[in-house]
Amino acid sequence: MNQKMGIFGFGLLFGFALSRVGASEFDLIFNMFTGTNFKLAWVMLTAILVGYLGMRLLQSKGMITHSGQPVKISHKKLGRFSLLGAVIFGIGWGMAGACPGTVLAQLGEGKIYALFTFSGMIFGTYIYAKLKENTPEL
Repeated sequence: MNQKMGIFGFGLLFGFALSRVGASEFDLIFNMFTGTNFKLAWVMLTAILVGYLGMRLLQSKGMITHSGQPVKISHKKLGRFSLLGAVIFGIGWGMAGACPGTVLAQLGEGKIYALFTFSGMIFGTYIYAKLKENTPEL
């Protein structure tokens, strides 16, 4: 199997997992943000922990990336726009009931309202790219 098919297959599996745990359900996301149900928060925390431990394991074993570089966990510097971006992301996630991963799962489930969220993501990415061209510290 070539690499692109493997990545596509992983994406399908990831989308299925998001759908299966309910991460594409607006009510579950709303309940997480209002503090009435933390199921989704626990799923995300588990995913972060597994990802972190997996990356540490790969790094400790001296594994290399597909481009031949050693696996490295680096910390991104926080810039003056990091907080603003986080606030915009959180507000959008709370209003739309979707983040970039879950909106694709919603689209895969045939939820038409996800088209609006997806369009907003594309538009926001476009605006960011235009601002980045003119503001190198972004």
